[in-house]
Amino acid sequence: MQSLSIPYSDDLLVTSGKAPRELEEELRFLLAVKLFELNRLSLGKAAEFCGMVKLRFMFELGRLKVPVVNLQDDQIADELSDD
Repeated sequence: MQSLSIPYSDDLLVTSGKAPRELEEELRFLLAVKLFELNRLSLGKAAEFCGMVKLRFMFELGRLKVPVVNLQDDQIADELSDD
C-alpha cells in the first residue's frame, strides 16, 4: 500500500482546535469526499479510503449536503423509465 505525507503547520492545529490525529482523520475524510465528488473514487472506495463503513460515509456526505447519487439527467430518465 502506498502512503502520502502532507506537511502542515502548527497553526492549522491551533485554528482547527483538534489533536493531530483528529485533524489528520478529518483531512483524509475531506479528501475522500472530494475524490468521490469528482468521480475519482466510488462510494465504497471513498469510505474505505477514510476508514469509514459505507453507511457512515453516506451519512456524513448527507450532513455536508453532498449527493450520494450523482446521475446526469439522461441517466435519471433511464432509471425512471418503465422499459
